[in-house]
Amino acid sequence: MTKNIKKLTLKDVAERLAVSTATISNAFNRPDQLSATLRENILSECEKMGYFGPNAAARSLRTGRTGIVGIVLSDDLSYSLTDPVANQFLKGMAEVFEANEYNMLLLSSDQVEQDAQSRMQSSMVDGFIVYGHKPQQCINAPWLMPNKNIITVDSFIPGTTSVNIENHSGAYRIACHALQHKPSAVAILGLSLLATDRVCRIREDELFDRAASISIQRLYGYFQALEEHQLSVASEHIWNIPENNHKLAYQAAREALTMAERPQLLLCMSDCIAIAAIQAALHMGLRVPEDLQVVGFDGIAEGGNIHPSITTIHQHTVEKGRVAAEVFLGLREAKDVVLETELVVRESCPSIDASMLVESKRTHSVLA
Repeated sequence: MTKNIKKLTLKDVAERLAVSTATISNAFNRPDQLSATLRENILSECEKMGYFGPNAAARSLRTGRTGIVGIVLSDDLSYSLTDPVANQFLKGMAEVFEANEYNMLLLSSDQVEQDAQSRMQSSMVDGFIVYGHKPQQCINAPWLMPNKNIITVDSFIPGTTSVNIENHSGAYRIACHALQHKPSAVAILGLSLLATDRVCRIREDELFDRAASISIQRLYGYFQALEEHQLSVASEHIWNIPENNHKLAYQAAREALTMAERPQLLLCMSDCIAIAAIQAALHMGLRVPEDLQVVGFDGIAEGGNIHPSITTIHQHTVEKGRVAAEVFLGLREAKDVVLETELVVRESCPSIDASMLVESKRTHSVLA
């Protein structure tokens, strides 16, 4: 019996009982998540096998590890849990960590400072996954200590392994697609381009370091496409939206669409921004895509469900979470990973052929 106790893992027990590791864990730690009958049956079978639940304290003493990973989020926790991109990223990580008996400690970078509390938090975890790090945040943060396992996601911090997506090439690809419509004026609705909490237009000398910010990489992807199409966008036609927030994005879109030279194309750095921009355009009596083309970035589910649906760059956000967790646990080689993205063409900025077909049908209907 003693040998079984030492050998059996949570995964072993789950496989024997034909249930998920989460169900076994809940039976011991979160009884409110299971029916009384199911929990009693699981505990009874575990006792017969000589398995008495995951013991974090014992594991820490045996392995020198706590079995806890700190997840440092660039935005506050309430926002991160509701944001569709961050939410899917957390889901992907949770799948891998749960299967490997690891717990996640969620931390907001705004709360992580070099004080007694943060040092205590650092001692509680085996390392950190830093998501969406912004260059101005926590320069001397305890999660940058050299003796900790650090994985950065959607960001770049020297000396750490990073997991990112094709930000520059994805932005370049969707801008090239949109510019086939030959707009006379273009505006960019950017996300977290500046160190400010205000919706405002940018000055180039205020921009974050290109190497450290995925938003700047997207911006330069747009710039490359514009240059190749012999177009340019002045800084007063580029907006900074400090947070991926509908209200702030709507404000920026209204400002852009009331300019004397109204843009015919909005390049939006997220689908949430693109959705707000389309709503602002429709409220102003503009037709999308006939009067205004709009493109997004991320590929969130809502973007495909609204009308007009969003042309976007789809990133595999759940997979990004899984990869980050696997790199952290050593299940994948500790080297920088760049995940591929996909151009998804929908109604807000259709292909040229589809756009011409829609306009032809509309003209024919009017003449009839």
